[in-house]
Amino acid sequence: MPVSHGPAGGARARRADELARPIASALTLPPQHLHEIERSHERCAALGLSRIERPDFSPLGRADLTVARDRNLRLHAHAAPVMEMLFDQIVNTQSMVVLCDATGTVIHSIGDDEFLVRANKVALAPGANWSEQAKGTNAVGTALMSEQPTLVHADEHYLHANHFLTCSAAPILDPRGNILGVLDVSGDHRSYHQHTMALVKMSARMIENHWLSDDHRNAMRLHFHSRVGHIGTLMEGILAISHDGRIVGANRSALDQLGLSGAALRMQSLVSLFGTTVGALVDRFRSPLATPLEVHTDNGRNFHLHARFDWPVWSSVTEAAAAAAPLPPVDLADLVAAAGAPAAASRVIEQPGPGLAQLQTGDAHMDALVGKVRRVLDRDIPILVLGETGTGKELLARAIHTDSARARQPFVAVNCASIPDTLIEAELFGYEEGAFTGARRKGAIGKIQQAHGGTLFLDEIGDMPLPLQAHLLRVLQERQVTPLGSSRSVPVDVALICATHRNLREMIDAKAFREDLYYRLNGLAVKLPPLRERSDLAALVRRILEGEAGARPPRLSPEAQRLLDAYPWPGNVRQLFNVLRTAVVMAGGDPVIGCEHLPDDFVDEARRHLALAAPAAPAAPVHAPSKAPPAVSAAPPAVPAPAALPRSLEELELDAIRQAVAAAGGNISVAARQLGVSRNTIYRKLRWSQPDSA
Repeated sequence: MPVSHGPAGGARARRADELARPIASALTLPPQHLHEIERSHERCAALGLSRIERPDFSPLGRADLTVARDRNLRLHAHAAPVMEMLFDQIVNTQSMVVLCDATGTVIHSIGDDEFLVRANKVALAPGANWSEQAKGTNAVGTALMSEQPTLVHADEHYLHANHFLTCSAAPILDPRGNILGVLDVSGDHRSYHQHTMALVKMSARMIENHWLSDDHRNAMRLHFHSRVGHIGTLMEGILAISHDGRIVGANRSALDQLGLSGAALRMQSLVSLFGTTVGALVDRFRSPLATPLEVHTDNGRNFHLHARFDWPVWSSVTEAAAAAAPLPPVDLADLVAAAGAPAAASRVIEQPGPGLAQLQTGDAHMDALVGKVRRVLDRDIPILVLGETGTGKELLARAIHTDSARARQPFVAVNCASIPDTLIEAELFGYEEGAFTGARRKGAIGKIQQAHGGTLFLDEIGDMPLPLQAHLLRVLQERQVTPLGSSRSVPVDVALICATHRNLREMIDAKAFREDLYYRLNGLAVKLPPLRERSDLAALVRRILEGEAGARPPRLSPEAQRLLDAYPWPGNVRQLFNVLRTAVVMAGGDPVIGCEHLPDDFVDEARRHLALAAPAAPAAPVHAPSKAPPAVSAAPPAVPAPAALPRSLEELELDAIRQAVAAAGGNISVAARQLGVSRNTIYRKLRWSQPDSA
């Protein structure tokens, strides 16, 4: 039998037991780290979590996991290739790479096969939730709470079941500083290496930079650092600049180097921050051989920067801005000196956007719609925009905001159909710290409060959950919002624009939409016409091609033009934009866009509609030309085909159009719907069929 050695023997046994355990204190960690772990343990104790009871490792169900993955598709797309590169650096180290969303739910993981088996026992697999509320102190959940890179090693984990792990996690932030998710490397505690955290932080920065570039792919991007050799590395700062010189996005390194918060940086302009202009940068960096430019900030710091942008597009923009009513010449030094506040500088150089005028391209319906909207601008009348998907409802809302007195204030767009029902209330109204599981530390400001002083655009308002409609109605009536978990109301002043493709009247009858909210939103209702009913297709095509290809846009071949004219455009302007954008890329600088440059599925569908528009030809050829045109008021006379020749496809098509117009009693819109073509196509075909001379 073992012999007890009294108190001294018990102490030695306890020390031996402690040495046998993988205690984190064996690592050399800074006091701040230990403080964060202690705070996390205190939070877990306050939550009533047990260290020794086996936690719930059951992952989300298949349907819930699918929803979580769909909600984070863009995050996964940016993170997946970076995770592969990160895993290449830690392969064969008994580790895995984990991607979690902003709630701590694992949405993707890769790792060593042998370690994955052990990890699955503690649910480090897609669908598991690793928030502190669910799994106690751990790198993912604690990083979400602290919003800082976090290491949790061995017995620093609150739950005993996780003591075999060492985890290094870093939050992934969007350009506005909101948490998108967490990147984590978890492994056996014996595989710990101090460089792992550095790799994780670098990988998170790469994902953030990809997100920033994707958000602002059409903007000018400034890459800068105080040391010229660091431009092009992960240490560089990146700023996204709009055409009018405003700063619209920044990565984390930019904020750190400039010593500014995201909100403070967005108050700056290119002139107030670096003392230069968009035009000067376009001129300097039009050449790929241009060297970085040295600039100085107001506080005396020096930076080297390099600008990247789409040269043809930005050159045409700057040339157009210079040609259109230029400002009086102002010396740059005087401008910076006189603009004591950043806002003053931006007011000097910024020009208002085109607003509603850009929507008027020759269509009578759009002209009438714009006229109605202009009459209610700045009258505190809510606007309800109706129309099919893709007709440009958000574009109209932004144009209204640009032409209003609130143009310098925020424009906040919320798509009520794209936010899960469980999150839309927090997204709209904001929340206080601890309002719900997964809530960000210090809470978050809701979209309504973000739009204070500006315009709130609620897209797809018909998809808003019925219980939330009553809350929204109260906010609109009282003009104040109460964040979730708070008893304090915050006054808000917003111009409201809503949009939907649904029939709200039918939804009211079906008890799916509140009638009182409908009348609160419906100050002025305007309906955007579908593209097939507009007569300005050619102008829209020209404008899109100019926007995508710059000062020398390609033109459409006759056959490509015929396909665009015949197509009914069920996806409306959005579909037209996507088709033409693809065609410009496929043309690769060719001056003419042909059918071979258009998407194959579009060409097949358009040709089918073109064939359906032409009825079967009669068996016998047409004999004598008719001396009198058909008695249709909307159709001009046509030149019949000679009796000796077979009829061409164009003649058959024209004949079908005349017959449809005649059957519709001269109503072009009805005839267009019957044929599946646009009214513009009918007008053009009938106009082209007129003889050149009497």
